Amino acid sequence: MRATIARVGPCTLRPDPDIFSALVDAIISQQISVRAADAIMARVRAAVPERKVTPENLLPFDFERLRALGLSTPKARYIRNLIEHISSGQLQLELLQDLEDEEIINQLVAIKGIGRWTAEMCLIFTYARCDVLPVDDLGLLEGIRVAYQLPERPSKQEARKLAELWRPYRTFATWYLWAIRRLEQGNQRAKTRIVSL
Repeated sequence: MRATIARVGPCTLRPDPDIFSALVDAIISQQISVRAADAIMARVRAAVPERKVTPENLLPFDFERLRALGLSTPKARYIRNLIEHISSGQLQLELLQDLEDEEIINQLVAIKGIGRWTAEMCLIFTYARCDVLPVDDLGLLEGIRVAYQLPERPSKQEARKLAELWRPYRTFATWYLWAIRRLEQGNQRAKTRIVSL
């Protein structure tokens, strides 16, 4: 990790406390590229008043209107489900920040369309929790492979075992492993371009 931190430089993780927007963004981002997710999220922002993604601003959006913004059928349903949970009071977002990590995860995964990975992304990017290890994230596992120069991607169990060394700052280790993976991907693309010339 020392070499990885030296290559990447200072951590630039800057959490955004807007939990609802983060949940919508995380649902949109599931199983698609970052570029595609950013494009859909930009359309959602452009469609709501003052570009603010809030439960109140999205409440009038029915299933078909969400689909028209580029959301898949399941994701449109998941976002409607999230809005309904908030509107009914079943999920009180303003109370989540006072809970322990696992309690937050349990409340969020009770909503269809929000899995553990999505909840963990919110712990990292919304609540700035310091000791989150999202072992379901392929970027993390690939980052471990790159940083530790492993011949293949580690299993979730192997990642958990290795990550014990990083407690209580596994969030920051995760960020560095994501960053080293991106850096390595950039280097590989550059090498491919040079070879093709």
